Amino acid sequence: MLRYQLPPGPPGNFLLGSFPLGRRDPLSVLTEWARTYGDIFFYRAFTTPVYFLNHPDLIASVLVTNSRNFVKGRGLQVNERLFGKGLLTSEGELWLSQRRLCQAAFSSDCVKAYGATMVEYTEKALVQWREGEERDLDPEMRQLTLKIVTKVLFGADVSPSASSLLRTARPIAEFNARGRALLPLMRYLPTPLNLRYRNAVRRLERFAQFIIREGRKNDTNAGGLLSLLLASRGPDGGALSARQLRDEAITFLLAGHETTALALCWTFYLLALNPFAEEKLLAELKAVAGERPLEAADLQRLSYAERVIRESLRLYPPAFAVARVAAVDTEIGGYQVPRGASVVMSQWVMHRDPRFFDEPEQFKPERWSEEFTSRLPKFAYFPFGGGSRLCIGSSFALTEATLLLLTILRRFHFSLVPGSSVTPVTAITLRPASGMRVIVTRKCREV
Repeated sequence: MLRYQLPPGPPGNFLLGSFPLGRRDPLSVLTEWARTYGDIFFYRAFTTPVYFLNHPDLIASVLVTNSRNFVKGRGLQVNERLFGKGLLTSEGELWLSQRRLCQAAFSSDCVKAYGATMVEYTEKALVQWREGEERDLDPEMRQLTLKIVTKVLFGADVSPSASSLLRTARPIAEFNARGRALLPLMRYLPTPLNLRYRNAVRRLERFAQFIIREGRKNDTNAGGLLSLLLASRGPDGGALSARQLRDEAITFLLAGHETTALALCWTFYLLALNPFAEEKLLAELKAVAGERPLEAADLQRLSYAERVIRESLRLYPPAFAVARVAAVDTEIGGYQVPRGASVVMSQWVMHRDPRFFDEPEQFKPERWSEEFTSRLPKFAYFPFGGGSRLCIGSSFALTEATLLLLTILRRFHFSLVPGSSVTPVTAITLRPASGMRVIVTRKCREV
């Protein structure tokens, strides 16, 4: 029997409700609420009712079983100026046609073929690094993954302009930090933050147009994403519009580089705190590849590396939460969820649930045995989302993260700058608030 009363939840202000993203430490707030109020709880974010799900079965009901009852969450909707109707934000038949079109660029054969470029670009970047210098891994990894994604998916070399593009994109993170974009006044008033955001979008549009032009000139990228987009024909037989090309290019540029870059940053951070795990990684790398450059085909033999990446994505998932909006009145966990309500599911909270992970705050790659993985409920761990909208680039990201991680580690060790703090901050993704500053130590010999 459906319960029409609200689930339990935290008390809120009469006008503002409860808005965890506006708190100083929203991740801790959400975790505390989940432990206090159980598998489903309710709060109000200003005028928006929010149902927070904290159990794998409930998450599966939204992302898989009843996925047609939901559309993408407000956090992406309010960024329509940025993403337009690209794959990340589109719905219905448009999304399905886009997904089918783009899927071929992320087949297992294509991803393996991209591996050589991933390693080549990484080795080129490392030539500039010096013993004992201090570097911020956050922009370093973003620059590297941006160069890779534009090369393998669009056939364009953006090495000279990568750093300026990253500076351009910074206001987008600021606009979305701590849920600012969800506040109507913060979106529409001509504040300096909003003006910087709109200017950043315009500059990204120009950059997208540039890589599309460059990719058109490059006839060696057959099978890449851009070639698929350019060859596509709509129901009327016409080519994709310039606007749709722009939307897809920006979507894959931003989503295609940021997730991997953040995964690498957080993994290097965890390894700096756990040197024994780094030693095991290097020993496995030497046994599998010796001193030759890594190849994507090596990954199936690098089982400990896979566990390290899995554990890093558990503790610091670049996508820290998934949100949906109920398109119709629906039922979740015995409660009636009205049309227009938000439903939130957090990887950060779920991945640290002691019901499913022993010592959940500890970095333990060894936990990922076949036996453990086989008995873990599917949505107790979902770093790339799930259901029909599982991240299209999940295999790409895992391959890239592993190849880049090991290529870098065989040459350099990182230690955190003394006195520096690394604090995650919530924007669209989970970012290190003040970067990831490290001291570089060159390995005495390659492994």
